[in-house]
Amino acid sequence: MIRLLPLVLIVLAPLPVPSAAASTTVCALSCDTLDPSKAQQETFPLPDKDINGRKLVLHESDVDGMVWASIDQGTTGDSVWLDRSWDGGATWEGLLGKASIPSTWTGTRTLMYNVHDPVGHRRGVVRACGDANAVACTDWLRPEVCDKVCDNMDPSLAVGDVQPVAPGSLYGRTIRLHTDANGMAWATIENSGAGDEVWLDRSWNEGASWPDGASLGRTSSTRTTMFATRDPRAKLYGAAVRACGREASHQNGSCTAWARPAPTRSGAAADALMYSYDTYQAWWPSSWWNSAAALTALIDYARDTQNHDYDWVIGRTFELNKGTFAAGVRSSDPVEGDFISRAIDDSAWWGLAWIAAYEYTHDNLYLTEATKIADYISGFWDTDTCGGGVWWNRERTYKNAVTNGAYLRLTAALHINTEGDTLWGERAVTVGNWYLSSGLINSANQVNDGLTGDCRNNGQTVWTYNQGLAIGAFTELWRATADQRWMNTATRLADAVGQGVLTEACEPDCDDNQKQFKGILVRYLSEVGYQPYLRTQADSLWTTDRDSLNHLGLRWAGGNPNPFDWRTQASALEALTAIGSADRARVDGGVAAQ
Repeated sequence: MIRLLPLVLIVLAPLPVPSAAASTTVCALSCDTLDPSKAQQETFPLPDKDINGRKLVLHESDVDGMVWASIDQGTTGDSVWLDRSWDGGATWEGLLGKASIPSTWTGTRTLMYNVHDPVGHRRGVVRACGDANAVACTDWLRPEVCDKVCDNMDPSLAVGDVQPVAPGSLYGRTIRLHTDANGMAWATIENSGAGDEVWLDRSWNEGASWPDGASLGRTSSTRTTMFATRDPRAKLYGAAVRACGREASHQNGSCTAWARPAPTRSGAAADALMYSYDTYQAWWPSSWWNSAAALTALIDYARDTQNHDYDWVIGRTFELNKGTFAAGVRSSDPVEGDFISRAIDDSAWWGLAWIAAYEYTHDNLYLTEATKIADYISGFWDTDTCGGGVWWNRERTYKNAVTNGAYLRLTAALHINTEGDTLWGERAVTVGNWYLSSGLINSANQVNDGLTGDCRNNGQTVWTYNQGLAIGAFTELWRATADQRWMNTATRLADAVGQGVLTEACEPDCDDNQKQFKGILVRYLSEVGYQPYLRTQADSLWTTDRDSLNHLGLRWAGGNPNPFDWRTQASALEALTAIGSADRARVDGGVAAQ
């Protein structure tokens, strides 16, 4: 296991009433104070409020995740503003965007403010307020959390009952956390007596704090109602929850460890991956090519499950990252527009992401982008050194497996997806023939890192993603040409992967790049079947490499130390998704699964 979350003993004492926090700018899809003229939609989620004949209205653009307030039928000096609370309405940031009706006008409005803060992992509630010789406010907007179902459902309606962490105990009482297939959670207390209490805590920041989720459903009954742990509208996926209880004659209580529900394995992994996505900057800080690979993992998951919760991530990542960035902002190199930089392999990873996005969404925008990137990479193919191959970098210092595997995959995919194409198909066959004769594949049918200056296999590490890219490239070339020799090559390379649970040569001290390699291998291995082998990976990492928050670490067989971050999470998500992809490969008539 990569982390054990301990049972928590708490002391119950009167809680101080927190003061209203100072107003701070929140940036989600846009930043606070956006002009309402830029709203993508306008709805009216709450009843209007009458203040001495004035009409107070809360406006919402759900697409933007923002609201604004207006007051009409008023007179000079009447004012309107927003309140926003991060603790369910106990305290609030007041007077946001306050505006007063100017002379000769009968109404005015505020600017737009975000309801929620997914970057800061905070769920908000908002209301419109006004002053027209009296102060009044609308209700708070959506104080209850809703996903497939909403807060306060009866546990008798639960779809299954999973207890994700060990129960807690206190003075002979047993406190249990329960979750179901809809991601709902509830708490129970056993062997209880009169006056005992049980409740649920819900945290959007993995248990660091829970200002809007303390003592949910607190009751002297033996169980709470159910509460949702996902809020897709707020772009908050997978709250941590814990069950807590108190014995009547004592002030101290006991809580279980925090846990994220796991209705499905791949869904739980995707939710935990999204926790690290920066909604405002639209990437996973701070790795450029790794973000492309993580986005592709998310697309693979969405395609495999038809879960569309994260579809917005594709377009947002594209729109906010297609421009230019100075060195150090996205990559150590400048990004020169269209996801292109001096690192040819980095550019290729983004090309693969956008061709995957096109195949999932059928939006030509992504096919066009993948083509631009492939055109750029093509400029670094030459036959002067080693008879062919794409250079790893703009300085043309190295011809290696990862760059050429990615380019072969990309050219073959462009041929498949570009109507009437001959150019990309011809290039793909040229690359495939060169790859086979290049010496990159050793006598054991494994792919070493690259070529020496005199064009021989350099004998360097057989990284898992080199092998995976080669398998995926030749599989795609087979799809593009129907030439069986390409599939025979892919199968030969897949057979050489080995047995048991995958390990990377660098474990457990892998760098940020290496943390993501194994996911690339299983992504492409799944396209040629190998379902039993892939299930071994998925079962091992789920049972030995996961903590109660569904974090998935570097070492799929478990062990200590076992580093975790979003890169290891994306890699493991590919393994959990690959099981379904492997089954689909069998149905679609790919090579026989091993």
